[in-house]
Amino acid sequence: MNHDRFKPAAGALRTRVFQIIFESDTPQAKGFDIALIGVILASVLVVMLESVAQLDADHGVWFRRFEWGFTLLFTAELIIRLYCLERPWQYLKSFYGVIDLVAILPTWLALVVPGAQSLVVVRLLRTLRIFRVLRLMEFVGEGRLLIGALVRSSHQIFLFLFTVLMLVTIFASLIYLIEPPEAGFTSIPTAIYWAVVTLTTVGYGDITPVTPLGQAISVMVMLIGYAIIAVPTGVFSAEVIRSIRADRYSDEACPGCGYDRHEKKARYCLKCGTWLDENTPDPREETHDEPPDTKTPRE
Repeated sequence: MNHDRFKPAAGALRTRVFQIIFESDTPQAKGFDIALIGVILASVLVVMLESVAQLDADHGVWFRRFEWGFTLLFTAELIIRLYCLERPWQYLKSFYGVIDLVAILPTWLALVVPGAQSLVVVRLLRTLRIFRVLRLMEFVGEGRLLIGALVRSSHQIFLFLFTVLMLVTIFASLIYLIEPPEAGFTSIPTAIYWAVVTLTTVGYGDITPVTPLGQAISVMVMLIGYAIIAVPTGVFSAEVIRSIRADRYSDEACPGCGYDRHEKKARYCLKCGTWLDENTPDPREETHDEPPDTKTPRE
């Protein structure tokens, strides 16, 4: 998260609180973030345990007490965040601001909408702050690279999925015509479910062909499934490689030997040593211009 957009409000106390809550350069700030993540995980664990009927019957009262304690704590934390900011509404409109607000709303909504407290599992999204604590924000650049590669390969992946959908429909129609209803193939949608399960090699086994021809089609579908799994992976990997090369390497070829895989910051050719920066002179070239000799000849 880029905190440069947020500025602390005037006052020494607010500035100090801002440094602890929004920064991670000091031991106090790191301790606050780590403690906050621990509380978030504990609150989600309480909600998960509360969903178990036996545990809820034995310890439901304590679960609800803990849940309200966590909600009050997170509400106070959000109020403190807004208190130390110069523009609190700007934070509320940011990604983490929305997550912080959504994290406390379910419990308050449970007062008027029964069952809404189960939505507090969205608090897990707040653990994304671990990227800031551990200084891993550079991975955001890699994430953008992967998203860009996925967008560029979306047309090929869509065509692949459309082809898979046609194959699934064809095999489902065939198996519906071949297999008896007693085998579980009572409709084409049910057969499509079987085809998807078989093509993806999941194989639940709840619906299986009983005729030799149906079993032969199943073998064919399974083999095709193994073959097509690598297609989207290969397309996406190729785009990732292109993105890495475009981000790291220059498109310009060496004027001396034509080699075109230089890093963008390279000054010399990796193969022949030619100077690549046309805007600056080659420091290896020595000037032979000597200053004129002003000394008088000896007599």
